[in-house]
Amino acid sequence: MEYLLAVVEEGSFTRAAQRLSVSQPALSHQIRALERSVGHPLLERLPDAVRLTPMGRAYLPHAVAALHSVGEAHHVGRPHRDADRIGLRIAALYSIALGIIPPAVLAWRRLYPDAHVELLEYGNSGDLANLMALGGADVAVSAAPLHWDGPVRVLGREELVVVLSSDDPVADGRRTITLLELAKRPWVLYAPDNGLAGVVAQACSSAGFIARPAVHTHHTSTAVQLAAAGLGPALVPRNMIEADFHGVQLEPDPPVHRELVAFTTTAEVPHISAFIDILAERGATRSRRSHAVR
Repeated sequence: MEYLLAVVEEGSFTRAAQRLSVSQPALSHQIRALERSVGHPLLERLPDAVRLTPMGRAYLPHAVAALHSVGEAHHVGRPHRDADRIGLRIAALYSIALGIIPPAVLAWRRLYPDAHVELLEYGNSGDLANLMALGGADVAVSAAPLHWDGPVRVLGREELVVVLSSDDPVADGRRTITLLELAKRPWVLYAPDNGLAGVVAQACSSAGFIARPAVHTHHTSTAVQLAAAGLGPALVPRNMIEADFHGVQLEPDPPVHRELVAFTTTAEVPHISAFIDILAERGATRSRRSHAVR
């Protein structure tokens, strides 16, 4: 299970083997043995990437939860100070992990400088909810899950922008654009396992068209690069735009956004509540700034 998680996180058997300090054949052998015990392939081996199969996506939260339980069991048996027991396992959508999460973790660690932090990244809120239900993380940060009975805290809005290539004639000297102006173009779209796929489909539908794909991608950061290269327009979270970005970003009119929340199984743990409070304050501040810009 640990090997499977490493391959998923690294996106490569080679990098996972280097991280685990094992040979790549040994790693591949162990993954195949795990797949035989499960009875289904868990990973799809592509020429330039590795990704989870549908069975792998269903299996991974259970593996993460099991590894977490093993770690906790080992930890309980060792003498330690109270501060040493504090850890924070955060599950987040890919785009959020590059947005509000890093500064929030930095602020939280000022309160708990000796605590351990682990970040798990997923493509959609459904996978996060499954992981949380299995006890695999302390807090999840994503779009609101469809079904969740535990505490949920609204953090603010994740604003999306339209990305085009720097030489795109429609972007010359503009700050805003309607999606309908781009209806006849092929788009850079998200694969179904990315939570933004539904957001983009709904935005285009509300504008009166169904976007046809130039390419589908699983990763939000890749969508930025593909759109900037000229393959087609893309709707991406504003916080995914890096400082060295070479394309053009325009405000969609009307605006496109999704509401972000933090959800957990309990609101009674002080160090988890402190992290959620920090997230909420930073999310609210970002929303105020975004509206001020408009």
